[in-house]
Amino acid sequence: MDPEILGLLLLAGVAAGWIDAVVGGGGLLLLPALMVAAPTTPLATLLGTNKLGAVFGTTSAAIAYARKVTIDRRVVLPTAALAVTGSGLGAALAVALTADVLKPVIMVVLAGVALMVYLRPTMGVVSDPRLGTRNRFLAVIALAGLGVSFYDGLIGPGTGVFLIIAFTAVIGMDFVSASASAKIVNVCTNLGALTVFSLGGHVDWMLGLGLAFCTIVGAQIGARMVLRRGSGFVRAVLLVVVLALLVRMGWDLVV
Repeated sequence: MDPEILGLLLLAGVAAGWIDAVVGGGGLLLLPALMVAAPTTPLATLLGTNKLGAVFGTTSAAIAYARKVTIDRRVVLPTAALAVTGSGLGAALAVALTADVLKPVIMVVLAGVALMVYLRPTMGVVSDPRLGTRNRFLAVIALAGLGVSFYDGLIGPGTGVFLIIAFTAVIGMDFVSASASAKIVNVCTNLGALTVFSLGGHVDWMLGLGLAFCTIVGAQIGARMVLRRGSGFVRAVLLVVVLALLVRMGWDLVV
């Protein structure tokens, strides 16, 4: 890989770490960058390398959040435990199958997410304890711990967005708490998928570790910005990332 291309890829790693720390969706930037930088590398190897870089950045952000934000362990810990299995299953399927068939469905869901956040300006700005019931906790554990984590192993980009929406829309967390909770779950989804990819030999360890350092830098900057600027900042970035995901997936379908 040419030094210039490698340098741009590492910068993309910093930006991806920032996006992941704020709302998730760093794979929207880093995975296409990997595909451009290493066009002859098998897709499974690019996915595995992306996961190696992402798990360090996400872990770094999760630690930064945990120091400042109270985490509801009743819902986050069981969700995270399930996420390892869910993402591992998704990664196992990603090695054998194409995920293109899912993209139209995901685009519809993302469009719904954008409308929900836009039309409900108070959602996630403040917490809503009335939604914190046992049944809603169980719904989030199943939805995020299995459904979203499976998607993360299979495709990946936008996982953090889906996790944040699950925590805010279903159990009434504010965006800062939801982002902090999403990072803990996302660490486990990355670990589950990375384990499957690494066992199959689908990881470029040298490149992945270089990207890991860059995602840590970006994640620390992003987490500190969220803690300083609050839920309104997360909401704005969330809308931008969702719209970017829609454009990216729409472009993939056209071309």
